[in-house]
Amino acid sequence: MKLKLKYIFTSVIVLIALFAKAQDPNEKGNLERYYNETLHFGFTMGLNRANFIIHPLVNFERFDSLKTVISAPKSGFNLGIVTDLRLHKYITLRFIPSLSFAERNLQYYFEGFDTIIRTKTIESTFLNFPLDLKLRSKRVKNFGGYVLAGGGYSLDLASKRKVVNSLNPKEQIVKLKRDDFSYEMGAGTEFYFQYFKFAIEAKLSIGLRDILIKDNTIFSNSINKLNSKMLLFSITFEG
Repeated sequence: MKLKLKYIFTSVIVLIALFAKAQDPNEKGNLERYYNETLHFGFTMGLNRANFIIHPLVNFERFDSLKTVISAPKSGFNLGIVTDLRLHKYITLRFIPSLSFAERNLQYYFEGFDTIIRTKTIESTFLNFPLDLKLRSKRVKNFGGYVLAGGGYSLDLASKRKVVNSLNPKEQIVKLKRDDFSYEMGAGTEFYFQYFKFAIEAKLSIGLRDILIKDNTIFSNSINKLNSKMLLFSITFEG
């Protein structure tokens, strides 16, 4: 994941450098007064890659046949509404309430005569309320770049926290808490057209809360702590 982010941010920097070299900074671009306007609205859509950060137990060996637990990320999508408030020419406060559909797998490896893998799929529908500070670069004609950082609150509408687990391990589920808080960071590139601004953005969100519910199943008791992690790739349109 860290390697992917490194490639993303490197690509953003290279694009900024190449585009800046190709443009004449003395020429006026589209949406000439955009940086001086107080408020902007728009919408965003994109893909997400949801995952978990697993904190294993110190005495994991007490689960005789269970040898390891890993998280397998899966892809989903998100939709949101953008509100951008100007604090300074190059600094804005950004609020993007959004709806995200995500799916994650926890894979449990049991060893006996053969290795048995039990996969627990967790589907989530998040209402996200992130608030970020956005630092944007000086425009070069119709192009600019930015970085952002902040935090937010998320509500999982599909949480099964109140479900009573089955006694059959094959039918048991991993239950997660409904509410979570996170910090996030990201970067993007912006393109200014005649009537709107288009942006491409990558953002990483890390959950601060242990979201695992311990309910005395081997699937929950074998994990000490579970945090959410999500990588988002989005395109944004703002007027």
